Amino acid sequence: MRNDLKNIIESILFVSEKPLTVATIKNTLDFADTKEIREALKALADEYNARGGGFHLREIAGGWQMRSRPEYRQWITRMIQTNPRRLSRAALETLSIIAWNEPIVRSEIEQIRGVDAGGVLRSLLERKLIRILGRREIPGRPLIYATTKFFLEVFDLNTIKDLPTIKEVEALEKSGQPSQ
Repeated sequence: MRNDLKNIIESILFVSEKPLTVATIKNTLDFADTKEIREALKALADEYNARGGGFHLREIAGGWQMRSRPEYRQWITRMIQTNPRRLSRAALETLSIIAWNEPIVRSEIEQIRGVDAGGVLRSLLERKLIRILGRREIPGRPLIYATTKFFLEVFDLNTIKDLPTIKEVEALEKSGQPSQ
């Protein structure tokens, strides 16, 4: 593997605000093939992990991105001094239902929560945490909801399959450890 390939990939990852897929990197670098790019990404990730510095290279939302390590969050937050937009309990509940049951329609969400979900769904759509997949082919043709790539980025997941299972969440609650 050419060392400059690794350095070039590192540079474009550094300036990118979004995770970059291997295909996007390949389109940018007309001299490297997919295998070389994957090897360079793996080598970079291994180097960052071995170094144990303030950031690492992670595969997130189907792409690769440099991310600060979670253990340094409190200092980053102090430096940035922004108040993150928090999700209400209703929004978190609804988002959880969608993530664990997607694709899902509003009536199914409301049946699980026991309350109207219209306003919360609108809010989650505005924040780009969920999306509309289409309409279910049943009477009334209700909208079908699912999570977005942005949801994966926000919650530091590569795919929706990386979510903990409900049994894992229940075990964590029983152990008394705070969830993240």
